[in-house]
Amino acid sequence: MSDTTTTPPAAATAGDRPDHAGLVLLALILVAAVANLNLAVANVALPDIGQHFDSTQTALNLVAVGYSLGLAASVLYLGAVGDRHGRKALAVGGVLLSIPASILAAVAPSDGVLVAARILGGLSAGMAFPTTLALITALWSGPGRTRAIALWSGIGGAIAALGPLVSGALLEDFYWGSVFLVTLPLAAVALVLAVIFIPSHVHETSDAVDHLGGIISVVLVGALIMAINFAPVAGEGTLALSLAVVALAAMIGFVLRQRRAPNPLYDLHVAGRRIFWVAALAGIIVFGSLMGAMFVGQQFLQNVLAYSSFEAGAAILPAAVLMVLVAPRSAKLVDDHGARFTLLAGYVFVLLGFLTMLVLWDEGSAYWEVGLGYAFVGIGVGLAGTPASHSLTGSVPVRRAGMASGTADLQRDLGGAVMQSIFGALLTAGYASAIGSAIAAAPDKSQISDGVQSELTKSFAGAADAAEKHPQYAPEIIEAARTSFLDGAGWAYTAGIVAVVAGAAIVFFLFPRRDHEKELLAEYQRLDASADVSADAATVARQTW
Repeated sequence: MSDTTTTPPAAATAGDRPDHAGLVLLALILVAAVANLNLAVANVALPDIGQHFDSTQTALNLVAVGYSLGLAASVLYLGAVGDRHGRKALAVGGVLLSIPASILAAVAPSDGVLVAARILGGLSAGMAFPTTLALITALWSGPGRTRAIALWSGIGGAIAALGPLVSGALLEDFYWGSVFLVTLPLAAVALVLAVIFIPSHVHETSDAVDHLGGIISVVLVGALIMAINFAPVAGEGTLALSLAVVALAAMIGFVLRQRRAPNPLYDLHVAGRRIFWVAALAGIIVFGSLMGAMFVGQQFLQNVLAYSSFEAGAAILPAAVLMVLVAPRSAKLVDDHGARFTLLAGYVFVLLGFLTMLVLWDEGSAYWEVGLGYAFVGIGVGLAGTPASHSLTGSVPVRRAGMASGTADLQRDLGGAVMQSIFGALLTAGYASAIGSAIAAAPDKSQISDGVQSELTKSFAGAADAAEKHPQYAPEIIEAARTSFLDGAGWAYTAGIVAVVAGAAIVFFLFPRRDHEKELLAEYQRLDASADVSADAATVARQTW
């Protein structure tokens, strides 16, 4: 049979939930929390990392995006491996691997090693993270599943948002590498709970894993993210173009492979369902907007407003608190008004967040303006996160739970990697353009050496180093760097607005309204049940023959 339904006693269901449901859900949330927290801890440390390694803005972008890159590149492949060989084993292995990855990041001797450690950490999350939603899908059903997903989504997003606060507190007294050690105690607790309470072998498939498709998917995502990051770097145009060509070729190869593979890694027939692909795209934009806003916002608070690392981390608390408060209520909105209404409501608030950042965030911003922008984004993600994930899991057969879970993870990780990369590329280009114009307009520009110009255009951290070396010009250098950073950040916020408006339009016109959504979901279930019966009959016939 293609679907193994043997379930151990720990996973025996009672209604729409497993035995020890609270402890099982806690274990799954904490396993996901290890990935969520690791995802967010680097942003607040970027200024310190930049100064310590004298990093370029592109290197800092890669430090920020490296974890998302490793996770997004591996999540589909490893999700399928978990479906076949055991989700619990993969979850436990991922949490274990996160420990040496975090330690390596903390002691990295260069920013290159730090980027590699972050990618390794992302791969560990690729092992653990997709299993969490897949197990929720397999163990819960009905309204219980919606509530479990809401808690998983809201608490996970809040933990990611709290990462900068914890990191900021550490940076007040410890060195930059301490932020990568913060997840170690959480990983230890998650590991114990996962071993004890997460059930094994729940609705796992016996189909072979499409390893070739998995490798192609890793190449596709990795090449795409790297191409975006290197696109604005002077002298790296050939590399960026080559990576883009590799990504395009991998995308074509992946589609062809999935159409021909007997057991595709990513079932394109299921992915073509309207509820599935629109929800997937909507989630990529929403979660990517959150990560992009955090990425640029943390640097803005420290570089432009001169917040301490702790103050910058604490500034995002409105987003974290509101995500936790709103996410459970979004589940009720989905039940009462449908996923389309709830998604659009979330998009409205995310849009308000980016508009606040674009219009109100400048050198003289008061905290209420900063907090308001984060609050809007937190409400928006809290509202939209649940329907984006719930629509994925509800529109696929249980045997494809790993695919739905992997796609839900891609919403966060590919969305975060792409939006951070785009925001970072625009920030880099906008900053370099503005600081270059400031240098050209300087009355004593002939006295500015090529070396100093290189330091100024490299990144805000480079400008800060130049100001320390030339204290007589420090006020002018820092003021020019802040103004240039704001120009680059404005480009990034505008890109966020465009993405959110485009995503809202797609949801508005293409996602079905509540009644039609229910009809489509019922139709999907009938088709999947029929396919399962046919597959089982064919298996029995082969065994009899």
